[in-house]
Amino acid sequence: MNKTTVRNFSTRARAGIDRRAFVKTAALAGAGLAAGPAIARAAKIPAKDRAAKRAAQNAAAQAAAPDATPVAGFDATGKPNVLMICIDDLRTWVNCLGYSQAKTPNIDRLFAMGVTLTRAYCPAPVCNPSRTALLTGLRPSTTGVYNNGDDWRVNKIIGDAPTLPLWLTRHGYNTFGAGKIYHDNYRRESDWTEYPKYETQKALPSPESRAGVLDIKFRPLIAKDSDMVDHHTVDYCIDVLNRKHDKPFLIGCGLHKPHMPWEVPQKYFDMYPLDKLELPKVQPNLDALPASGKRMALAGGQHEAMLKTGRWKEAVQAYLACITFLDAQIGRLLDAFDKCAHKDNTIILFWVDHGWHLGEQQHWRKFCLWENAARVPVMWRVPGMTKPGARCERTLDHTGIFPTLCDLLGLPLPPQQLEGASYRALLENPGAAWNRPALTTFMQNNHSVRTEKWRYIRYKDGGEELYDHDTDPLEWNNLAGDPRHDALKKDLAKWFPKVNVTMQSAGAKKAKNAGKGANAAAGDSDE
Repeated sequence: MNKTTVRNFSTRARAGIDRRAFVKTAALAGAGLAAGPAIARAAKIPAKDRAAKRAAQNAAAQAAAPDATPVAGFDATGKPNVLMICIDDLRTWVNCLGYSQAKTPNIDRLFAMGVTLTRAYCPAPVCNPSRTALLTGLRPSTTGVYNNGDDWRVNKIIGDAPTLPLWLTRHGYNTFGAGKIYHDNYRRESDWTEYPKYETQKALPSPESRAGVLDIKFRPLIAKDSDMVDHHTVDYCIDVLNRKHDKPFLIGCGLHKPHMPWEVPQKYFDMYPLDKLELPKVQPNLDALPASGKRMALAGGQHEAMLKTGRWKEAVQAYLACITFLDAQIGRLLDAFDKCAHKDNTIILFWVDHGWHLGEQQHWRKFCLWENAARVPVMWRVPGMTKPGARCERTLDHTGIFPTLCDLLGLPLPPQQLEGASYRALLENPGAAWNRPALTTFMQNNHSVRTEKWRYIRYKDGGEELYDHDTDPLEWNNLAGDPRHDALKKDLAKWFPKVNVTMQSAGAKKAKNAGKGANAAAGDSDE
């Protein structure tokens, strides 16, 4: 790919009615939940009109974007560069985190370069609110950005609060972004010095006529790696790494896989023979869950469909194939990084927006508050500070990334009241004391607090779950009804947000009845 191609990604409008939206709407209706009008509208508005509407929204959001003018008098000379690798939908199925079935030699190589955060958690198990919280430092409960239908760029509470890349741009950094860093529907190119145009994945042939099961889309492709959007994103980031730079830089490398559709070249599927695969462990029933938990688990009906079609193992194979395709792209990026002139003065940060369920709790996708949706791989490599191969066992969530990066770069904090705390001390000494749990929010007033030992979930309707991870890492034994744990629950509940704004009060798009549970959170234009 030449430089002109790298810098001018093609744009292709999405076409047709989103079948996933139709399936999800029907499933939620059967579960007594509201999917919100975003899905219904997607089925009614022609593709060309949706594209035009989105273009108008993007133009308005860009016109109203905060100023990127550098702060007067701030000298960034000599400050470290940052390579930020942003991944979509990757649960902790990587070899270096103990999942031996995954073939991830390059991710393992990357994580061996710095500190692995073994208990890192997302702010929300949905793409848009998780990324918005990370990039603004403000939780979903504060902003009302709860789902994929909420345009954070016009959110009244976020207002002119600078994002992480914008804050670096203002403080003397050249910032280069590519791929999925924001939720794709709500990119804001003006935060960056350079950000190529949005590229959608072109349709590629497959030897498999079946596209998956319900809205779980998977099949191998007759294609080369270079046909894939993520390959192009890495091309661009390698190009930026190899340039001469007169200022410190941030490179944001946003990779889509293993986000659905789980479609990558056939060779990655061949690495996971079906007769060798082990399926996730699933409890025989959900009797211990409160009503809200059961609705979250079963909304969409995907697990039942997987069992009926007998294609569960094929779906796991496809997800693992996408992880190994991702790993290959990480390898290309690392090879270039190892050869570039900036290696010794560049921080590497690797984060994932949220995890995924492949049948655990009889649930598929994210959109829930359990471990597999909330826990994610995260690593930091900070030259002169982090030790290769170090591991930090403390509980952390993504709201700590913005203040930690400011701390490492010697930048002031942005004007908004960041809701996470810098954990620089844990990068210096991974065993240092830390008294903050991780907090994950799914729609309005549904929260999970995670300490090193406990997960406590409380839903908007008062339903509760409590799990002891020392004895129950699969979260099968709900202890919330045991009165012996009442004092513990009261103590953990102190970490729940005191404010839980509605989407309407935040100025985001209305979604009638949103927050009642399950996949209604998605408004699932899930790209």
